[in-house]
Amino acid sequence: MKFSRASNSGRPKRLASWQKLTWIGALLAGVSAPARGTERPIGAEFSTRSEVIAQHGIAATSQPLATQAALEVLRQGGSAVDAAIAANACTGLMEPTGSGVGGDLFAIVWDPKTHRLHGLNACGRSPYRLTLEEFQKRNLKTIPSFGPLPVTVPGCVDGWFALHSKFGRQPMASNLSAAIRYASNGFPLSPVIASDWARNAASLKSYPRFAETYMPGGRAPRAGEVFRNPALARTLTRIATGGRDAFYRGEIATAIATAVRDQGGFLDEKDLADHTSEWIDPVSVNYRGFDVWELPPPGQGIAVLQQLNLLSAYDLRSMGFGSRDYMHHFVETKKLVYEDRARLYADPAFSKVPVEGLLSSAYAKQRRALVRPDRAAQTQPVGAPQLKQGDTIYLTVADGDGMMVSLIQSNYRGMGSGVIPAECGFILHDRGELFDLTPGRPNSYAPHKRPFHTIIPAFVTRDGEPFMSFGVMGGDMQPQGHVQVLVNLIDFGMTLQEAGDAPRMYHTGSSEPTGETMTDGGVLNLESGFSGTVQRDLAKMGHKIQRTSVGSFGGYQAILWDRTNRVYHGASESRKDGQAAGY
Repeated sequence: MKFSRASNSGRPKRLASWQKLTWIGALLAGVSAPARGTERPIGAEFSTRSEVIAQHGIAATSQPLATQAALEVLRQGGSAVDAAIAANACTGLMEPTGSGVGGDLFAIVWDPKTHRLHGLNACGRSPYRLTLEEFQKRNLKTIPSFGPLPVTVPGCVDGWFALHSKFGRQPMASNLSAAIRYASNGFPLSPVIASDWARNAASLKSYPRFAETYMPGGRAPRAGEVFRNPALARTLTRIATGGRDAFYRGEIATAIATAVRDQGGFLDEKDLADHTSEWIDPVSVNYRGFDVWELPPPGQGIAVLQQLNLLSAYDLRSMGFGSRDYMHHFVETKKLVYEDRARLYADPAFSKVPVEGLLSSAYAKQRRALVRPDRAAQTQPVGAPQLKQGDTIYLTVADGDGMMVSLIQSNYRGMGSGVIPAECGFILHDRGELFDLTPGRPNSYAPHKRPFHTIIPAFVTRDGEPFMSFGVMGGDMQPQGHVQVLVNLIDFGMTLQEAGDAPRMYHTGSSEPTGETMTDGGVLNLESGFSGTVQRDLAKMGHKIQRTSVGSFGGYQAILWDRTNRVYHGASESRKDGQAAGY
């Protein structure tokens, strides 16, 4: 591994951080990173900051008070899972624009005792009583974004208890105490969340109980103002004392079912009572010596692995970060993967998803042949791999025993469906919008079925040891964000913090699991920081370039285990209000 050296003139050669593998090379080689001479000691050509480094425990979330709640649990002797539950309970209160007990949850846990990864699918299912024929009778081609029809069973709370049963060390009442305290006494809103809150409130304020729950004084709370949610405090207290059944049976379950029925929906008490989470095995591919792990469908995690397989044949390091060739190959491989994502990813209980075939090197080679190095594709076919039988929050926590948790949780579409159970203080998600209403497809709607899911936690190991837990929030941006972070780290040598702060690409317009297809090549959205010359070159190749809001590019948290120095590195990017902190 080569580092930049002083030139013959005695002055250090100025190279961008992605042109040298100083940080990642030093970390893996077990030596200190070389000095950067007259360069900035931290950072690159884009705005960034130093990582957080700690020995005993660390947490990275999208809300600083949630990070502090996680550290409080770790200091009390709780496990990383206990701390992750505490943080998630806080984000559900403090960042209802992306999370809450009315949504779903997925997690990957590194267990240092068994030396293996455990995956949890805490995704809810569609109502028993709602059929595809009901949508057809209403002449609907897609499921509405809001209201009662997209509501599926919220899986978050059962996910907490499944995680706690396997890996928890302290009572759930202790894990939920910070969220209950903040819900009762109040907390000040942070700026990014306040902005998202106002935007969601404009769309959802007409729904019953929305304004009284989330718009005190008739408007959305502003940054710095203290918000209280006593109804959510009561709900969390019931869960803390009564366990998961306090949510899925009894008064809360009745309130959920009643709210949905009153607005013309179909979710009822039986749907809630029958809900269960599922422990599943993560799947992986090796990318340049790193094993990257994701959860299998119904989530979109394997899209990350498919794209890494495609990109592995290209010398991205020589192309360089922000180059025309790298950006072109990134977008073109993404298009291929998202065609498979649209037609083949679904609930494996209803459709045999060809995961092994999708992740094979032979299939990657076959699909890679469709990439033109000089031209952007306007359409791409869905693949035919061999079938072998047999808005969102992300947070990550690690403890002093080596346990690491990668957890993602969401309402979908920001604050969710607009349906709020009476006196409960939370909003139900609208994840069912992602079903396909075209009959006969893997993701076609059916009763008691899990929809295609966008939220994906990720983990990386190296030589069988933990290396990194990370995630990127943001709908269909998530796989694209995962791949960019990994390429930034592994190919371009950025630090953990730089890898998330670097400007991102977001390609839209590929086929979607709800039935839409790509017919015109889609649109490449770019953050500021990419060269104007490169953008013009990409346009000449047929890419349609535009800008979009900063919120479209996701939000990133990560923890990396430095096994040489036996310390954790943490990162939380500037697109969100978040914080990485440790002790």
